[in-house]
Amino acid sequence: MRGLTPGIASPYPLGKQLPAVYQEDPFAMRWVEGLDEVLAPVISTLDCTEAYIDPLLAPPDFLEWLASWVGITVDPAWPADRARLAVSQAVELYRMRGTIAGLRSYIEALTGGDVEVADNGGVAWAVTPGSSLPGEDTPRLAVRVGLDDSAGISEGLVNALVAAAKPAHVIHRVEVEHYHDHL
Repeated sequence: MRGLTPGIASPYPLGKQLPAVYQEDPFAMRWVEGLDEVLAPVISTLDCTEAYIDPLLAPPDFLEWLASWVGITVDPAWPADRARLAVSQAVELYRMRGTIAGLRSYIEALTGGDVEVADNGGVAWAVTPGSSLPGEDTPRLAVRVGLDDSAGISEGLVNALVAAAKPAHVIHRVEVEHYHDHL
């Protein structure tokens, strides 16, 4: 936390702004130096506000709070780069929520894997009015995720991510394929 960072100097020392009569008083100078020590982290934070709002630059402890602003929960087990990517893409992902492209992007951002999503379309029509419709009208999803073994992501986690991102009435099936990255 910025308030606990030792040695931050105030860019605007209060002692230099005092009238000369107070600058000659050692007690007054020590007292305003104490105020400078309290205000320095606040001034530093305000001077760096832009970096706090950018998920790619925000300090790790602030990133979780920033994630709450865009309505996502950052798993503490995620690597920092994955958490930053998820927060930075959250608004765009919400814009595509409920679509195949949105689901694919969401799972890719949170797992770092190769994602394939197939659905049955959930739409049926017939050439002759009033005739029975072909196929099945129950919407279904099949999600296949290819992950590096070192990712440490279970099928249960992917299943939970899909369940959270898909429309509630859609039945889904998840397959996770682990592969070895031989570079």
